[in-house]
Amino acid sequence: MPSPRWTRPLAAVAQVAGDCRARAMGWLRVVLLQVLAALALVAFSVQAVDTDRIVKSAQKYGPTGVANAKALQQMMAALAGKDDATRIKAVNDFYNQRLAYMEDIDNWGQVDYWASPLEALGKGAGDCEDYAIGKYFTLTSMGMPHARLRMVYVRASIAGAPNGFVAHMVLAYYPKPDAEPLVLDNLKPEIHPAGERPDLAPVFSFNAEGLWQGVGSIRANGDPMTRLSKWREVVGRARQDGFQ
Repeated sequence: MPSPRWTRPLAAVAQVAGDCRARAMGWLRVVLLQVLAALALVAFSVQAVDTDRIVKSAQKYGPTGVANAKALQQMMAALAGKDDATRIKAVNDFYNQRLAYMEDIDNWGQVDYWASPLEALGKGAGDCEDYAIGKYFTLTSMGMPHARLRMVYVRASIAGAPNGFVAHMVLAYYPKPDAEPLVLDNLKPEIHPAGERPDLAPVFSFNAEGLWQGVGSIRANGDPMTRLSKWREVVGRARQDGFQ
């Protein structure tokens, strides 16, 4: 059974959001307010990804982007026909090793910017969303169903952080709809079941198909694309670059 921390009810989500606001976590507050705003789902086509197109698109991100895109292409080719466990480990390792952690203000000159996979690989750096976004689109572009993956906003307990935690994003993988998810994270590079990550308190999760309270089965009203404007924008840029 999934950990109760990853299947919290709506009242708990509201309490977490209020707690974050009370503790001046403006970054998460803005996103949660966007979640309450509106939604419109962008449909994803189910077709083979053209990795040559991805490499060509990387040219606008400079030599680092091209080199990383070619490495990504080689990895994706090597993973063809492999099982999910092999693919999620390889993709998790790829982004954790290729991207250096950097805050958006230093990387992009913005307080909060969600980079597409090639944008992040072009910089060779990103923050927590960028790691999760890159992993998500790489896996779906290799044919993994969107339903098996969710972007998850969490409160991560970190010693020395203000109030003892930071707002953070990870990618969750569900081998089956009701299974305990596996967590792909940049803070702890090894993949662990959610129940083995007591340092993470999920707030809400989403993918291209829905929005959930925590990471459980309770679906929130609406669709993620219009509730999360940054998500909608990065989906568009990723698709333009050839990701599915």
